[in-house]
This record gives sequence, C-alpha cells and structure tokens, in this order.
Amino acid sequence: MTSLPNYRPKKLNLGPLETEILNIIWKLGSATVKEVHDTILSDPHRELAYTSVTTVLNRLVKKGWLKCDKKGRAFVWYPLISKEEAQAIQAYEQLHSFLAISNPEIVASFADSLDTASIEQIKAIASRLEVVRRLRQEEK
Repeated sequence: MTSLPNYRPKKLNLGPLETEILNIIWKLGSATVKEVHDTILSDPHRELAYTSVTTVLNRLVKKGWLKCDKKGRAFVWYPLISKEEAQAIQAYEQLHSFLAISNPEIVASFADSLDTASIEQIKAIASRLEVVRRLRQEEK
C-alpha cells in the first residue's frame, strides 16, 4: 500500500504535456531533454520543439515535481515522488474535496449507488486500513 508521502509538489494540477513528460520521466527513472524529446518524437504523428520540452521540464521543477542535476555537459531530470505516491496524493485530494463539499445525503446516495464489486473493494480497503493502523499502534 502506497502511503501519502511527506513531500508534496507545490502545484498538483498539470497540463497534458506536463503529464506526458512526467510519465516519461517516471518510466525512464531519469532523463535528459534529448531522451524525453526522442521519446515523444518516436510517435511519427507528433511534432514538438526541443525547446518546448526544456520549458516544460523547467516548469515541472518550479511546480515541485522534478529536480534537475548537471551530469557532465548534460542536465538530467529526476522525479521527486514516484508515480504511485502522486496517485495517492491526487486520490486523497479528490476524496478530501468530495467530502468537504458534500452533504451527508450526497455521500449516502453515492455509497448506495455502488455495485457489489465496489463494495468488495471498499471492504478490502477497510481491512487493509485496520492492518496498517494496528501496525502503527504496535510501533509506538
């Protein structure tokens, strides 16, 4: 189970190209501008300027998603959190927003509309939470 990381990017909302480039970095582990650019251009139907990739990578650094180190003559970008941690943060934010603006009737209506598979997933999640909380208590 991926827990919420202590570190969070400054800005969670990303545009489509930012998301695409971040996914490339996650897949590669780290990458230079050339590696990201070549990955995007491996699709013959795509065109994107090298400088646009550099701009987006720098924007992802400012938003707190990536860090950049100089290796020799090249700059290499690394993710500051894993894809799984990012998904956990985004899921937490969505759930928190839903619960913050919803009244009990809306939440109950949503829960009532769940199918059997969803209910089984919720039971599995609740069971996993019990285990995690129990382990956390034992560590204290």
